[in-house]
Amino acid sequence: MKLKFKLAPGCAAAIVIACLLSAVSARSQVLPGQASQMAEQVFKNVTVLKGIPVNQFMATMGFFSASLGENCTFCHVQESGGNWERYADDNAQKRTARGMIAMMNGINKTYFAGRRALTCYSCHRGGDRPRVTPNLAELYGPPLTEEPDTMQAPGAKAPSADSVLDKYIEALGGAQRLASLASFVAKGTFQGYGEQKRPLEIFAKAPNQRSIVVHGIAADSTTTFDGRVGWIAAPTTERPLPVLDLTGGDLDGARLDAILSFPARIKQALSQWRAGFPGFIDDRPVQILQGSSDGRYPTNLYFDRKTGLLVRLVRYTDSPVGLGPTQIDYDDYRDVAGLKMPFHMTVTWLDGRSEIALTDVQPNATVDASKFTRPAR
Repeated sequence: MKLKFKLAPGCAAAIVIACLLSAVSARSQVLPGQASQMAEQVFKNVTVLKGIPVNQFMATMGFFSASLGENCTFCHVQESGGNWERYADDNAQKRTARGMIAMMNGINKTYFAGRRALTCYSCHRGGDRPRVTPNLAELYGPPLTEEPDTMQAPGAKAPSADSVLDKYIEALGGAQRLASLASFVAKGTFQGYGEQKRPLEIFAKAPNQRSIVVHGIAADSTTTFDGRVGWIAAPTTERPLPVLDLTGGDLDGARLDAILSFPARIKQALSQWRAGFPGFIDDRPVQILQGSSDGRYPTNLYFDRKTGLLVRLVRYTDSPVGLGPTQIDYDDYRDVAGLKMPFHMTVTWLDGRSEIALTDVQPNATVDASKFTRPAR
């Protein structure tokens, strides 16, 4: 089995965060401490995707983009690029999208007892029109192994999950040294797809606090998990809200990323651990482990069979129309005070890709509690 992955065409378009069925309402604000805002409270002209948090609404837009292989302005007016208000403009494409959602929901309800067996991607497969004719190149070409998005039965001859995780902990420097890591501060660069590199800082405290700060020319963008809740604070030129709450799978992902910053607790990070059959990533032999944070969807981890180090993680975020995968690739492991830490990470999701390259890591550095304090909206 060889695990090969290709990007949806929408990624190549350097898709901006946008909304297929709505636009930002400048009048919509909440005070700190209030519940997360729903999509219809923040965006104008929402007629179908009501009653879901803003971050889940944005994930749905990414799912549409990846399914059709198009960027935001395919369904929005051209003038919407860089203008949140214009995303509310109605047009034939958006009306078609609403009809497609109703059709998909109707099929799932009528033929699959309400189970989500059909999504936009089922028919479109990265094209703006549904696939209707078999593709001979795909039929006779090398098979593309699908990423498992459900919990799989353990491999008959696979090693135990504990043995794989123990090998990983030992490869990083051993349980005793990992337990001694209480915090770290890292510096490096962040580069989004098609963007210039920007300075980056990471502040982390054990067992599960992490804040990533990407410095911009006019303002910084910060992604934080404080041990309980998470958020993204960014200029409204980049995000629909100055402080965007993370909920559902996005929150679970932020929690997992923070825990994996201190891998001594990796066994407690997920449940239902199971080992699958060995595989390959770009001819590198890997051992696949699955665990779950919510009991529904898996997190897939790929460990180098030779070194024992984690080389890839794939997790999922749910949306009303389908699962959205996020893939994190880890490499360039370096020694930091007797511990191995990845200095290069590539994060790929349905409508974007970013690279983090670290240049300096200070273990057990003092990290002020203010780094994990939620800003006022």
